[in-house]
Amino acid sequence: MLETARTIPTVPKSAGEKKSFAGIGLIWWRRLCQAAITAVIGQWSFYGIFRCPFIVPYVSCQNCPVITCHGRLFTVFWGFWLLLPLSVVIFGRAFCGWACPGGLVNQLLGHFAPFKLRIRNTLTRLFPYLLLTASAAALYVWLPGGQPREVVPIRVGGFFESIRLTFEHANLIWLARTFVVLGFFAFGLLMANAWCRFVCPTGGVLEWIKPIALFGVFKTDRCNDCNKCINVCPMGTRPAEANCTNCCDCLSACPQDAIKIGRLPKGR
Repeated sequence: MLETARTIPTVPKSAGEKKSFAGIGLIWWRRLCQAAITAVIGQWSFYGIFRCPFIVPYVSCQNCPVITCHGRLFTVFWGFWLLLPLSVVIFGRAFCGWACPGGLVNQLLGHFAPFKLRIRNTLTRLFPYLLLTASAAALYVWLPGGQPREVVPIRVGGFFESIRLTFEHANLIWLARTFVVLGFFAFGLLMANAWCRFVCPTGGVLEWIKPIALFGVFKTDRCNDCNKCINVCPMGTRPAEANCTNCCDCLSACPQDAIKIGRLPKGR
């Protein structure tokens, strides 16, 4: 006897499923935003590593003889440093997760890293202090140290030829700074987002002042500490905690719909 076919009723999408789709949409918007801003200021970041004659790039652009660098353009230079603190007041450390070209490169490299370090222990809780140490060192070199030029930015022929000459004529301290930066970027192929999580001076400053932010991503009382948000977070953290960059990747991962984006609650 043939079994009578039964009609399976259509179940409407739950609020959690709708939230999941919204979270995935934000992920794509973030990727688009990162790509667009990298296209605008990515060259500036490249110059900062390979061609800036100062130990701390981006803060002495008005005194820099490298006229081809974006930072040498007065309006771009001051516009960036005025908008960055404003972005922190509005949305915390979102610059790191949504706009920083270096952050984009580190996240792309992190996809290949075998160690994501997405756990909560004493070691990971110390990471923000490493960031603050790097920020303090950069501020010391820039302000009390006077930040003298440590390389003659020679401009001959093509861009890569100029880079070769820069390395050839650079002082030891400039070479040490540059190889440390490149080393941590390379280390990102082993441990995801090593530069952004451990030593980025800009990220450290933003981490220190982000508690003043008005809006951001945060957990509600529905959170049951399942830590699925950590498993998708590029920075290996939870919403509104240390190293959170408000990237919003965790919004679609929470099974409890316990992660929200909006005005941060008091006493968070």
